[in-house]
Amino acid sequence: MTDYDPRIIDLYDEDNPDGPDHDYYRSLASLHRAQRILDLGCGTGILTVSFADGRDVVGVDPSPTMISYARQRSGADHVTWVEGYSSDVAEGPFDLIVMTGNVAQHIPDPQWERTLKDLRRLASDGGVLAFESRNPSIRAWEIWAAEEPTTRNTMFGEITEWCVADELDHGQVLLRSFNRFESTKEVVEEDLLLTFRDDDLLMKQLVSAGFEVSAIWGDWDRTVFDGSQGVMVFEARAV
Repeated sequence: MTDYDPRIIDLYDEDNPDGPDHDYYRSLASLHRAQRILDLGCGTGILTVSFADGRDVVGVDPSPTMISYARQRSGADHVTWVEGYSSDVAEGPFDLIVMTGNVAQHIPDPQWERTLKDLRRLASDGGVLAFESRNPSIRAWEIWAAEEPTTRNTMFGEITEWCVADELDHGQVLLRSFNRFESTKEVVEEDLLLTFRDDDLLMKQLVSAGFEVSAIWGDWDRTVFDGSQGVMVFEARAV
């Protein structure tokens, strides 16, 4: 993968703060009394370290810059950090496996299907897998691309941000994000290939990998997904 610009990582927690989504995932850890937790696609580790209160926690991410940032967090010493993918995790089993921040959409097929099989291998029998993905029928990428550029003050001075989106085949969207550092006029471009899968497809893929879907929520308050919400939050058990 092409790694992130370190300046963007320095702003990541500000752009993706601790909130209701993290509260939901932490509630799962408590509800299921999980003692071993895997956070796949852990990013900067903002949620990961909060799991590590007397638990055995592993955080995995393919970005060297993300993992380097995570290892310097307060509480990072209580987490095992792995730079890589699901296939690079050897230890298990885990009581709870989470993928947050729409990580599922960053993994295209067939890698996504292989990832689910890896996670079944790493899950304890009855272990819980939880993740969220955007509802493709909302077509969020069109909303993002229609937004006007915005400028904000950061530790690096003013940054102007905008994006464009190209819809490809098979539910894939190429999202190009631009960050212009106004002090130097330098523009940093990040290209993300996002895969939008509907609930039926995700359910079939989960079942094929050895999971049973126990719930699909439409928000972080556990409202049942009815097709109209922008997010789909999946809970599944390893069977």
